[in-house]
Amino acid sequence: MTRRRPILACGIAVAAVMAVAAQPAAARPAPTASVRLLSLNDFHGNLEPPSGSSGTAIDEHGTAVPAGGAAYVATHLKRLANRDTLRVAQGDMIGASPLISAAYHDEPSVEFLGNVGVTASAVGNHEFDEGYRELQRIQHGGCHPVDGCTPAGKWRGAKFDYLAANVVHEHSERHVMKPWTIRKVNGVRVGFIGVVTKTTPGIVSADGIKGLAFQDEVDAANRAARELKRRGVRSMVLLVHEGDQVQSGQRPDACGVVPGAGTRIAKDADPEIDMVLAGHTHQQYVCSVTDPAGRPRLYSSGSSFGRVITQIDFRVDRRSGDVVRSSMKGDNHVVTRDVPADPATERFVQTWKDRVAEVANKPVGNITADLTRAPSPAGETALGDVIADAQLASMKEHGAQVALMNPGGVRTDLVHKASGSEGDGVVTYGEAFAVQPFSNVMGVVSLTGAQLDALLEQQWTGTGEKILQPSASLRFTIDRTRAVGDRVSGITVGGQAVDPAATYKVAANNFLLGGGDGFTTFTQGTDQVLGPIDLDAFVAYLGANSPVAPPPLDRISGR
Repeated sequence: MTRRRPILACGIAVAAVMAVAAQPAAARPAPTASVRLLSLNDFHGNLEPPSGSSGTAIDEHGTAVPAGGAAYVATHLKRLANRDTLRVAQGDMIGASPLISAAYHDEPSVEFLGNVGVTASAVGNHEFDEGYRELQRIQHGGCHPVDGCTPAGKWRGAKFDYLAANVVHEHSERHVMKPWTIRKVNGVRVGFIGVVTKTTPGIVSADGIKGLAFQDEVDAANRAARELKRRGVRSMVLLVHEGDQVQSGQRPDACGVVPGAGTRIAKDADPEIDMVLAGHTHQQYVCSVTDPAGRPRLYSSGSSFGRVITQIDFRVDRRSGDVVRSSMKGDNHVVTRDVPADPATERFVQTWKDRVAEVANKPVGNITADLTRAPSPAGETALGDVIADAQLASMKEHGAQVALMNPGGVRTDLVHKASGSEGDGVVTYGEAFAVQPFSNVMGVVSLTGAQLDALLEQQWTGTGEKILQPSASLRFTIDRTRAVGDRVSGITVGGQAVDPAATYKVAANNFLLGGGDGFTTFTQGTDQVLGPIDLDAFVAYLGANSPVAPPPLDRISGR
């Protein structure tokens, strides 16, 4: 008997092989695995449907249709998902958010993203609006160190991984957040790498990122790709908070990008990275670029404010673990509001809306007409002027003579028509917050007349212009026909010509004082004194000067 056991075992093994061989092809494991990604970018805490031009998206017919809102995002995500789906994001999911989210340090938005199954997100520059330590709290949990717990109780942390492969501590080069993460779906592993635009130090407050280095996006992504490869992961997705501009009115699945920072990353990243999902510029596009190995690579972006969901379908070779590049297909879906809103998400949003209503609906002042961001030929705006006047008033006790406001910090218009039951011309706290949502701190510094001139010359760079909005005490002339660096003249403070050698007290928010938007001359200022939050200054000014009328746009002259 003992001599026959090997023969019997051999017979069983042969029979088993023959049985497998005899199986129909349909019963064998497929040589490739299907994977679907659904991605969002630049959500900015828009739990409620965004309004105005921010509440529409261009659909596949070239028509602007109402779009966005968390309850509709949830519905569309459910309809687009299958059992092989992973949900991801490309940053700026929080920050510069409406009051319903920002009043609670964006915990409601992060909870919503976890509820709909987001598994990984790149950090965006706005994730650093309250500093990197606050971002770490959002990731890991705990109540806010100043404001404490929200009505929902102790914050448990995000249900997804925030990824930042190119953000490190300057001295140790230790990552601030995870650089990458791995997910398994349909029997295969997919690696996700996250990077944020390396320009972040110039577009967020310096204090919140002190001691951090923002490395080149491609270099950092390539290091992460090499690490994933060492761990046997061959399917890789780069989530990048950077992108390109497109022509206005572009349909969701068109490419049509103006090659810039996003295209550079998409083309130059390690060939092991199979696709690049982008954000930052709030544009929608689906493109194919060529990677350094000469193979096609998908490159896409999905608008902003929850108005578009990007769907990417592809197959992974089960033997090699790599993406079959020829199988990649991208499709941008507009988050229309002609579908039933997800009931659970509706209840969730209403809960937070009710919690913040008492604060949001409180009247803080009156206006006689719309205060808008529509620029004069010189680039001056009525709302920018009023904000600068408010900032000057808030820092008068500290000797401020003039104030300057960055245009990017004015996020929406103040309209005369009532948005609710408050009445026409009434400005509520929620409306004022929507205009200035960043909670920047006001400050004043001493600059010489020559430095003030140099500062105003920094309104133009090689990438465009940012016209600072001046208080009524400051006048200057611009001439765009002249060379960059020599476009400003006729500067006056309080009606008197500026003396290059004299010292002037200039008020601005801490974003500008830290050199934000490229206004580095501010960092040369001396005798800095800090004051109130910019929103508090704006609210106080509206209360003290109501009704506020649109000022004449005569502070900046020229062309």
